[in-house]
Formats: sequence, structure tokens, C-alpha cells
Amino acid sequence: MVSFEMNDRKKIGLGLTGFGIFFTFLGIIFFFDKGLLAMGNILFFSGVSLSIGLKSTMQFFMKRQNFKGTISFGLGFFFVVIGWPIFGMILETYGFIVLFSGFWPTLAVFIQRIPFLGWIFQLPFVRSIIIKLVSVGTP
Repeated sequence: MVSFEMNDRKKIGLGLTGFGIFFTFLGIIFFFDKGLLAMGNILFFSGVSLSIGLKSTMQFFMKRQNFKGTISFGLGFFFVVIGWPIFGMILETYGFIVLFSGFWPTLAVFIQRIPFLGWIFQLPFVRSIIIKLVSVGTP
């Protein structure tokens, strides 16, 4: 059995990741505010780096099969910073889906175990959409 140790660095990393998602959500809600989106991106990336470690983060983003996602996520971040938030967020979303496509099945199993969300995600039409999305993301 694999144990998951939660030290202070990982706690801070998860907090930064959560704040990054929150600021990105606020940036989208406030009509693609580039300041909030850039802040969300920085917090998200630094949170992931703290959670899994700098070496693991670099290995993940520099894998050969992740180049397409890494480049589109980086270009999206660049476009958000220079003032093209809608185009940047489209690129970042594509990069995020490509980068984390291997985690979708694990996420689907986790969500199905949450009391109310699990019931929604086990409905036949929702389940068929999830299966299609997971099959698109796998190589």
C-alpha cells in the first residue's frame, strides 16, 4: 500500500494550486481580466511545483509526449500576460487538457465517490460523455 505523506510544503502547494484555480475562475468571470488570469496562472504553476517537487515538475513538463501541451500552455500564459486573454485562455485550456489527459480516469473515479457529484456522474448520458472525453485524451 502506498502512503501519502502530507508535509508543510505539499500543504502550501495545494493551497497555492487552489488559489490559482480560484483566481483563474475570477478572471474568467470578470470578462477575462488579464491581471487575475495571470495571477491565477502563476499561483497554479507554483502550487503544482511545490506539491510534486521542482524536479518532478520539470520532468513532467519536459516529457516528449507532453511537449505539445507544454508549448500551448506556455504560449497561452504568454498571450494572457501581453494582453490577449481570450486567445491565451483557449491555448491554455487546450494545453491543460493535453497535459493532464492521463489523469482524467483517476479524476472520474474520485468524483464518482463524492456523495452528490457521484450520483450525477453515474447517470448514463454523463457517463457516456466522460468515456468519450477520456478516450480522446488517451494516445
